[in-house]
Amino acid sequence: MPYGIRLLEHLLQSGQRVHLVYSQAAQIVAKQELDFTLPNRPQDAEQMLKERFGKISGELKVFGLQDWYAPMASGSNPGDAMVVCPCTMGTLGKIANGISDDLIARAADVMLKEKRILIIVPREMPFSAIHLENMLRLSHAGAVIMPPNPGFYHHPQSVQDIVDFVVARILDHLGVEQTLMKPWGEE
Repeated sequence: MPYGIRLLEHLLQSGQRVHLVYSQAAQIVAKQELDFTLPNRPQDAEQMLKERFGKISGELKVFGLQDWYAPMASGSNPGDAMVVCPCTMGTLGKIANGISDDLIARAADVMLKEKRILIIVPREMPFSAIHLENMLRLSHAGAVIMPPNPGFYHHPQSVQDIVDFVVARILDHLGVEQTLMKPWGEE
């Protein structure tokens, strides 16, 4: 969950328009990992996140998991890119097998069919053969599978440095300028 929150923060601070959807599992994990309560109502979550991040130049809109009228639910209004971060193996399996029974899976399905950027950041490890097959299926469909495996060549001094490494790689794949990590070979 620290990866997802840091990614959201950086996207909003860098002026991006972000449409956010999260699951009940995300609410549980946020409480467990960050002692952070994600509200049930999208409007409450939107307000709380804006307050948490302070002054932002981006735009945040939070949608409910069953909001089938959300823009990202239709191929006629897909986003530029989508990141599922973190992504449980259950959600990954639904996306890999075209089971669009909630807004996260439907939006990911739209991204794949519209040939847009879809980045999946798997949450669990180790991976079973089923997990790996689902990841391979998604990779063949055009998704980027990006396990949060940090590099250590930048000599991280804190957990935040490790989180920033992964988030920087995600931002690089999105084409969003970032200052969290210097590119390889630059000092």
